[in-house]
Amino acid sequence: MKRLLSASILLALLSPVSAQAAEPSLKGTHGDWRVYTRGSGKAKTCFALATPDTKAPSSVKHGDIYFMVANWASGAANEQPSLMTGFPLKTARSPKARVGSTEVVMYGADNEAFVAEGREERDLVAKMRAGSSMTVEAVSARGTEVSYAFSLKGVTAALRQAKSLCS
Repeated sequence: MKRLLSASILLALLSPVSAQAAEPSLKGTHGDWRVYTRGSGKAKTCFALATPDTKAPSSVKHGDIYFMVANWASGAANEQPSLMTGFPLKTARSPKARVGSTEVVMYGADNEAFVAEGREERDLVAKMRAGSSMTVEAVSARGTEVSYAFSLKGVTAALRQAKSLCS
């Protein structure tokens, strides 16, 4: 249930629901990562976000691709990593995030992918802090295998700021 709630909230982070919806507010840039907040009080979300340096295959339209690590002021989530794609994911083929030799299996829900276990979330975020790059592989609902490479330059500072903004 928490994951479904998270998917709905993350989707709302980047797309306003109405003209009066609070737009994400840029709070900082750290290397290749940006920090945003949205909302206020217990409904406030704070997240570090990056776009991929490379998208493969180059022959397909990927849409907007983001990797983010989100926190909620309510405490509902703390440093929750996720991938957002510009297309629906094939749920039968689990996306995978890889930092160095560590690979973490994710699960797809429409156009997002999450890590299923809290321990694996923490492990992935720790590897992100220590690494220099991350690759995420997924399969679109149409069956296209895609791969994204993200720089981790600045991720530690971005994660620190995002966490402090929601504490």
